[in-house]
Amino acid sequence: MSIRVAVHGASGKMGQMVAAAICCEPDMTLVGGADVNATGLMNLPEGRGQVPCGADLAKILSETRPQVLVDFSTARAVLPMMHTAASHGVFVVSGTTGLTAADLKQIEDIAAGNHIGIMVASNFAIGAVVMMHLAKIAAKYFDYAEIIEEHHNTKLDAPSGTALTTARMMAEARGKAFNEPAQKETGQPSRGQKVEGIAIHSVRLPGIVARQEILLGALGQTLSIKHDAISRECYMPGVMLAIRQVLQTKGLVVGLDNLLDL
Repeated sequence: MSIRVAVHGASGKMGQMVAAAICCEPDMTLVGGADVNATGLMNLPEGRGQVPCGADLAKILSETRPQVLVDFSTARAVLPMMHTAASHGVFVVSGTTGLTAADLKQIEDIAAGNHIGIMVASNFAIGAVVMMHLAKIAAKYFDYAEIIEEHHNTKLDAPSGTALTTARMMAEARGKAFNEPAQKETGQPSRGQKVEGIAIHSVRLPGIVARQEILLGALGQTLSIKHDAISRECYMPGVMLAIRQVLQTKGLVVGLDNLLDL
């Protein structure tokens, strides 16, 4: 039986790509979309017709009756979207970043209170998830680390959700924050935002999709773990996996790694 899917943030770059990817899956059907800029209908790829797409999410969900709503929007829009989806009994897969711990607690309560599954991930690229997994392993053996994350200039949040997640996962695996290397001067803003003792440096430039490098240092050696997203297509296998798995879930699942055998 085909999984009925709608997309929230359907007019954005990720939303458009997710919609096209869903149309290529034999066990999924794209039934609708929602976006603040939408005006009525969304064209399906390869002349496959149109589906409803409007600014009123509740109306779209009532009209199209999806089982899963895929969200790539903004942090400000996530909680209202979650409440609306839950009130319609729709399961959610969200890749929107910039969510706080308080946001995640509210989302957890929404999932539990409405008996639905919600999957939230800061990165759906399989390679990025493996990168974070390797960083967790390495974190146990190094006292110093920094992260350089690079994204396109239209990305709203900095540091990225992936960088923040990576830093917190590394500190958790290590059991404590990383040491900060001694410096002759303090208070230098160019040293990046500190998270768990890790300086995170954010780059925003046209021409970049997403790139992250984790640098770990010890006496006489460094270790570099790097992932490059060449195009947004790299996120699609992870999103499709999450759509299939979220229907088997009750409650909140945070991180694509929980769906992989790592």
